[in-house]
Amino acid sequence: MKLENNWRYKSLQNLEKIGVEDPAAAPTPLVRRCLELLKLPLNEFTTGDLRLMIGQEFSLPYLVPLAIEELAEDLFAEGDYYPGDLLAIVLKIKTAFWEENQQLFNAITSLIINRHGQIKEAGISLG
Repeated sequence: MKLENNWRYKSLQNLEKIGVEDPAAAPTPLVRRCLELLKLPLNEFTTGDLRLMIGQEFSLPYLVPLAIEELAEDLFAEGDYYPGDLLAIVLKIKTAFWEENQQLFNAITSLIINRHGQIKEAGISLG
C-alpha cells in the first residue's frame, strides 16, 4: 500500500475516510478511547495508543509502520502495561496481514531475528 504524503500528520478517520461517532456516546471506555484515537493525528500517538489500536486491529497498514519505527528504537517499548507490550501485540497480528505486507514482515523480522532469547526472557511469545 502506498501511503499518502504527510500521512503521519493525519488521523485514521481522515486516512481511512470514515465517519466516527461521538466518543462521549461510546458504550465502554475501550470503545471511547478507540473513537478518540481515530480522530487523533498519527504523529500524536503514544506507544500505548499504538498498542491499543493494533490490538484492536485498526488500520494496520498505517499503524504497523509506526510501531516498527518505535520498536527499532526500543524493542521492548512499553505501552501502558509492561516492557515489550507493543512488541507482544505486533507479534500477535494475523498471518494474512504479514503475507500481504511482506516489506513490513521483513522489517519486524530483522528486528527480532537475533533477539529470540531476550524476547522469551521478557515473557513474550514468538508465535
